[in-house]
Amino acid sequence: MYSRIQNFEGSDNESIFFWGARQTGKSTLLKSKYGDSLYIDLLKTDVLQRFILNPSQLREIIMAEKPEKPVIIDEIQKIPELLNEVHWLIENTNTQFILSGSSPRKILRSGANLLGGRALKYKLFPLIYKEIPDFNLSKALNSGLLPRHYDSKSAHKLISAYIGSYLEDEIIAETKIRNVQIFSRFLEKAAFSNGEILNYSNIATDCGISGPTVKEYFQILKDTLVGDTIEVFRKKPKRRIISSPKFYFFDLGVANFLLKRKNILPGSVEFGHAFEHFIYQELVAHQHYSDLNYPISFWRTSSQFEVDFVLGEHEVAIEVKSTNNVMPKHLKGLLAFSEEYTVKKKIVISTDPFPRLIGDILILPWEMFLKRLWAGEIIQ
Repeated sequence: MYSRIQNFEGSDNESIFFWGARQTGKSTLLKSKYGDSLYIDLLKTDVLQRFILNPSQLREIIMAEKPEKPVIIDEIQKIPELLNEVHWLIENTNTQFILSGSSPRKILRSGANLLGGRALKYKLFPLIYKEIPDFNLSKALNSGLLPRHYDSKSAHKLISAYIGSYLEDEIIAETKIRNVQIFSRFLEKAAFSNGEILNYSNIATDCGISGPTVKEYFQILKDTLVGDTIEVFRKKPKRRIISSPKFYFFDLGVANFLLKRKNILPGSVEFGHAFEHFIYQELVAHQHYSDLNYPISFWRTSSQFEVDFVLGEHEVAIEVKSTNNVMPKHLKGLLAFSEEYTVKKKIVISTDPFPRLIGDILILPWEMFLKRLWAGEIIQ
């Protein structure tokens, strides 16, 4: 079992919404941390049916149990109506709840009771570098970082089953998508946009659907925590910049499978894409787990100057290069960005064996960067 960074720091006795894509390890974490708590698992058919037919039974159970520890309701999105009972119990019995789920979409779209701001929000991501003893970069880039997949010698088969049962069947069922074949085709095309600037028109043409439908499908991926976008950094630009966002799937293994990427080796184009995606996952997890919640954006001009990640208000600018010998030619984007903005730290993350300083740009081996990131030395 991995020791996860997410520890609900700052929650005290407050109730919690705890979100995370399927198989990120939410249930395992909750059972290890709250092993003696009342645990209501809505993935169990009999339990689900009981509360669908009679949500008020939750109130009856709590009034009888009078729990002193947090009450956990797993997959809360399956019965949004339960939130009315949860709300009443929080206000009238001071019961603490942890409401876990793999998708907030149904709750948000149904207009369900969001507890009037009485619940804090936390999120669990795939495994990160700091959580894995003897971390293996090649394994992470090839298998992804969902715990079962990273640990498995048959990760490809597990990911295939994951995509069939979750990304297609469950998400399609939850969002009531009518044309399953078109959505499946969209998933494949969306994979080609992984780590790239989105071109809705091209994807619409490839899938034979409208641009607004493509945008709706990407929103579904975001709402179900399967992917997310990062926006372009646009604070008073002098140069003409690209305005469309970039898209990343939440896990490398999922992107690899949809792109039919196998046996990713150093020096290949695929390695470069996967390496950047890996750094993205670390940054997003750090942004949440550190509770700094700094914005993550990117910068690209129409003349093709690019910075992969901008942290905060141009505090840190990062380029990711899958080379073991960063050269001045790799620094053009950072130099162009620093001509427009005052940047505290300009960093190139690479597979270089040693840290170096070229002018005021710091070249960091990826492992050294991650150690400094999680030690709080990159951004505060």
